[in-house]
Amino acid sequence: MPRANRHFLPHHVWHITHRCHRQEFLLKFAKDRQRWRYWLYQARKRFGLCVLNYIVTSNHIHLLVRDHGEGEIAESMQLIAGRVAQEYNRRKGRKGAFWEDRYHATAADSEVYLARCMVYVDLNMVRAGVVSHPDDWTVCGYREIQHPPQCYAVIDRLALCNLLGIQHDAGLREQHAGWIETALANGEYAHETCWTQSLAVGGREFLEAVRATLGSRGRYRDIEEQHGMLALREPATAYKADFGVEPPL
Repeated sequence: MPRANRHFLPHHVWHITHRCHRQEFLLKFAKDRQRWRYWLYQARKRFGLCVLNYIVTSNHIHLLVRDHGEGEIAESMQLIAGRVAQEYNRRKGRKGAFWEDRYHATAADSEVYLARCMVYVDLNMVRAGVVSHPDDWTVCGYREIQHPPQCYAVIDRLALCNLLGIQHDAGLREQHAGWIETALANGEYAHETCWTQSLAVGGREFLEAVRATLGSRGRYRDIEEQHGMLALREPATAYKADFGVEPPL
């Protein structure tokens, strides 16, 4: 799975996906999914990672974050991927790669596009036929938003409200739940490749700005309609990010 770019553009929201090596079900046990979330929490503490949403499935993860332009996303992904892989391999006496060596990042426009990306992430396990409602999957942002934990929260609820144009936390929970119920009632949870195979998703002005910021890397990227939304096409050449079993220093 290719990365959208080597350097994250500051102050954008990014939808990140990272798959287990060869799409193996290395996260099939709840304790391993919980360890991924633990290291996400540590990334927020250590690097100031602004987390907006997430879900850990049995063979990949989705992470929605906002970039402050201080390298915190790359540092966080190295920490999480390295520590999860090391712990798993040590416990299982396993050698070799845990993750695909590349992860993918798609920039998401704010408000309506961000809300749609939130729902896409939340409905991942419903889409897979594992659960009938996202509240039934324990390690996910939907559960955290709807049932705020007393400690070890990872989602920046204030940042999420600001980006969505919502005034307060109660409104966030209400609107978030409403989006999910509407999508479930209408059967709107199909796979949308624009969130996993594009540079950016959003309004035309937003996409033009992203393309301009990318400079030569964005020169030949077309804006196309995908799933009723506009998306900036993925580059042909992928940039690698090596996440082996060794933890970062």
